[in-house]
Amino acid sequence: MGLLASILRPRLEATAHCDLPCGVYDPAQARIEAESVKMIQSKYQDSDDPEFKERAIQIKEERSDLVKHHLWVLWTDYFKPPHFEKYPQLHELFNKATKAAGATGTKGSTDPKTGDELLGYISEISDIFWETKKAA
Repeated sequence: MGLLASILRPRLEATAHCDLPCGVYDPAQARIEAESVKMIQSKYQDSDDPEFKERAIQIKEERSDLVKHHLWVLWTDYFKPPHFEKYPQLHELFNKATKAAGATGTKGSTDPKTGDELLGYISEISDIFWETKKAA
């Protein structure tokens, strides 16, 4: 069995920074969804149509979930320990951003102020993201 294992053993060990080429990561995905959420919140406020409002809430909640998804991908797949060492606020920033897109934020609120808050967090994350891309 030792001979077979030595024959089948990989000759070269490779490590990857991420699952796919880093070009697929971009906080713009989260920002676009968050902008959609904020626009829906504004249109909701301007409408008197109960059917429109019901549909707006459904779409806003779906888009809020997409924001969280895109943020989680950045948080868990793109950013690595050296980034968190250089930017120690990143964990808290992602925590605040995903909560701002959750039930206590845009997912649970029709107030456009929650959309603005979420966009602010995404902007901070985006700034750090692009700094790390320049350094790479």
